[in-house]
Amino acid sequence: MTEKIVVLTGAGISAESGISTFRDSDGLWEHYRVEDVATHEAYERNPELVLDFYNQRRRQLFDAQPNEAHRQLVRLEQRYDVQIVTQNIDDLHERAGSKHVLHLHGELTKGRSDVHPDMIVDIGRRDIKLGDLAPDGTQLRPHIVWFGEAVPNIEPAAELCEQADIFIVVGTSMAVYPAAGLIHYVPRSARCYVVDPKEVPVSRQVTFIKDVATRGVTQLVNNLMQ
Repeated sequence: MTEKIVVLTGAGISAESGISTFRDSDGLWEHYRVEDVATHEAYERNPELVLDFYNQRRRQLFDAQPNEAHRQLVRLEQRYDVQIVTQNIDDLHERAGSKHVLHLHGELTKGRSDVHPDMIVDIGRRDIKLGDLAPDGTQLRPHIVWFGEAVPNIEPAAELCEQADIFIVVGTSMAVYPAAGLIHYVPRSARCYVVDPKEVPVSRQVTFIKDVATRGVTQLVNNLMQ
């Protein structure tokens, strides 16, 4: 039977594609306060600012390309059942060719109704402006899980982790919950790997590859494909 690999990815895998991260010293939080752009209260207070913030991020995304780490994870599909669970809101995994990608925190290329969260529409590259409407006639908002909002895909992600034979963490600090808690659903028998240039606190036995995603993932995939 084909072994199942579950890969949890964070901002570190996309940083090498030029996608700004929130938590690094030169990241987006240096220019914006989380309270001003990533909460529902901020959206109610100043929707134009919030929409513009995500419009900027969407434009930045389409200047970016998948990097070698994204491509190497696709290579694993030649031998394994690979499921990507990502905290990222970019579409670089999909553009690299990954077939199964679950987004925990939403997707930049989609918008949704603010009243009916399941009413999601593809917007591709275009901006969302005040006056753009969801199918239910309400203002279209970014399909992003803001701080303080529920994470609808956390239960499907936990179910995937429960089935993992191999669990890989790439480019995430394991500091943001509930995503950081997914490792607790991984069976004790599963092999676990962490790829990150920084120390990542984890509560179980793992193999650390202390390197940036492009080099670290390439090394790990080469080992797993042997």
